Amino acid sequence: MNVPDLSQAANAGVRDWAGAPESLKTAASAASLRYRQVDLHGVSSKVELMNALGKGLDLPKHFGANWDALADAIEDSDWLGAHGQVVLLRHTAPYRKAHAADWDTLSDILGEAAEYWRDLHKPFWVFVA
Repeated sequence: MNVPDLSQAANAGVRDWAGAPESLKTAASAASLRYRQVDLHGVSSKVELMNALGKGLDLPKHFGANWDALADAIEDSDWLGAHGQVVLLRHTAPYRKAHAADWDTLSDILGEAAEYWRDLHKPFWVFVA
């Protein structure tokens, strides 16, 4: 699977991903973007999802582990970094299937964050595998 030009904020957003994580990490580095990976393997509740997101996204220690706190955290310029960020969500299928409503909420938050950063001309990419 081909990696898009990650430096292009206008094209950034939430995308499905079936390629190798290494290719995203390499492309993120080449575009001077932070790379984060969230592994949802074995995650079976919203609490576990929030913990996985907090850890994988390297959210601040004061992260409140709820939807509003997540939205606030990923729209914080200190968290995003100077140039932007690439996030890979791995092993999502079981959680998506078992917790459709939570997944829809998470997808909305990530999509809104991508739009927020796009308006500020900073790339924020989320790849869902």
